[in-house]
Amino acid sequence: MASSKEWQKMVNGELYWAWDEDLQANRARCKKACAAFNAADHEPRRRRVELWRDIIGDTRPLPPVNPDPVADEALFKDTDPVVEVPISIDNGINFKVGKGTFLNFNLHVLDTCLITIGENVLFGPNVCLYGATHPLDPAIRQGLNGPEAGKEIHVEDDVWIGGSALILAGVRIGRGSTVGAGSVVTKDVPPFHFVAGNPARIIRRIESSLNPEQK
Repeated sequence: MASSKEWQKMVNGELYWAWDEDLQANRARCKKACAAFNAADHEPRRRRVELWRDIIGDTRPLPPVNPDPVADEALFKDTDPVVEVPISIDNGINFKVGKGTFLNFNLHVLDTCLITIGENVLFGPNVCLYGATHPLDPAIRQGLNGPEAGKEIHVEDDVWIGGSALILAGVRIGRGSTVGAGSVVTKDVPPFHFVAGNPARIIRRIESSLNPEQK
C-alpha cells in the first residue's frame, strides 16, 4: 500500500487516482478501525489506546498490564493522546498525534497527506482537518472521474483549537497559538498568536513564558 504508485503520489501532494485498489483498501481498513474505536467509549483506557493505534497504524507494543486499573491507565499518560468518540479519519496512517494532546468528539480528518498534531494540544468538538484538495479547473476535476490531491497540515505544540474550527490544506499553526471557535484557517498562523474569523485573521499576540522571544 505505502509503496504503490498512487499512494506515493498522494502523500507527495501530487494529483492521484483516489479509486486505486490499494488506497480503497486502506480507507476501508481505517473506516472499520474508526467504527471499532467509536464503539468502545466505555472500555478501559488500555483498550481504547489499542484501538486508537489500530487506526493510525502504530505498531508499538502496549506496556504490561498493571492489575491496579488507575495505575494501568496512568501508563498511557505520556505515550498517547486522549481522544473522545466519535471520530472520522480517512487514511489513519498519515495522522500523527503527540502525547498530552486532547482531541474532542466529532473530529474529522482528511489525511490525504501527512497531518501532524504536536504535544499538549487541545481540540474543541467538531474540529475538521481538511488535507484533501481538488483541481479548480472542472475540466481536470471531472467529478468522481478525475484526480485528487492534498497538502500537509501541521499543528505545533501547545496549540488550542476552538470548537467547530476548520483547518484547510497546507496550513501550519505555530506553537502556542489559539484558533477561535468556528474559525476557518486558510493560511499559516505564527507562533503565540490568537486568530479568529472566516477566513481567520490575527487578533493579537499571546504573551507567554513559553515564548523564547520573550525570554
